[in-house]
Amino acid sequence: MGLRGRRGEAACLQGRGELRDQPRRTRSRRHTRSRPHARRVPAPKRTRTAKVTTSKTPQTRPIREYLVAHVHVILNQKGGVGKSTLAVNLAAVTADVLGAGTAKSAGGDGQPPVVAVSIDPQGSAVWWSERVGEDLPFDFVQAHDDLAGLAALSRIPSAQHVFVDTPGWLDLAEDDGADPLGKGAAADALRAVLSNATDVIVPVEPEPLSFQPTQRTIERVVKPRGLPFRVVINNWDPRDGKADLTQTRAFVEAQGWPLARTVVRHYKLHTRASADGLVVTQYGANRVALQAREDFFRLALEVGLAAIPKPARKPRTKSAPKSTPKKKKVNV
Repeated sequence: MGLRGRRGEAACLQGRGELRDQPRRTRSRRHTRSRPHARRVPAPKRTRTAKVTTSKTPQTRPIREYLVAHVHVILNQKGGVGKSTLAVNLAAVTADVLGAGTAKSAGGDGQPPVVAVSIDPQGSAVWWSERVGEDLPFDFVQAHDDLAGLAALSRIPSAQHVFVDTPGWLDLAEDDGADPLGKGAAADALRAVLSNATDVIVPVEPEPLSFQPTQRTIERVVKPRGLPFRVVINNWDPRDGKADLTQTRAFVEAQGWPLARTVVRHYKLHTRASADGLVVTQYGANRVALQAREDFFRLALEVGLAAIPKPARKPRTKSAPKSTPKKKKVNV
């Protein structure tokens, strides 16, 4: 199945840098809204004019430059820890902060600076994005079967942040000597994404059943690749008390893993959002909705730093030079 985006059906990520002989069509604003559109991943960056050979005559055309986007991969071997919810809502609040893409009249392409990508063949995030429709504040791409495009996620034109939703369940190989991701299309897609990742967000629910899969994900998949990561406690219900939350924090800290300060709380709004066709920035104006939004805005601030905070080092204090006692002169 070809790549599907929220504004397009059967579009391919690969080949963004391919030049066409025909001039680009201009369409009215009304026609653009009524017709689907999909983002495509470009060819590798080139910073100067290149010679492109067509069928007969070589032509020289400028190739567009672009910035390298931050690729945030939401990953955990265990299913049901809220990977899709984190990916979609983090993309929503980041897009809300960064605003819409630069208008074409100002020299931009009018595309949002945030892209959400799903490599989950189940397509739960696809259904969610289709329910939101044209009100989705970021671009969405389903790309589980486009390895070349996934390997170039950081080079999407105009994108500053890319959030990747991974499969709900990862069947890691038991053999310690083999690649833990194993074989198959899902494993190849995840390898392509991780080879292009800026950092990894590992969600964990405050329950003991999440501990072992989280440990396998970090120790066998994330750490061997040297990727920065942070653990995010997700879906904590304050009505259950703080015992499970305290236990989960203690487990993460005992492993020495970086832990996000933000805890994403459980709200019925999050559970109903996909069916209602809403993202977190579109919730109603009430106390519960404001609290639900607050969690994701705070988490987005942590993720937006694009770096794992390192332990503070004790400042070196210059030691005062040792004073040697002066020898007293003895008059003979």
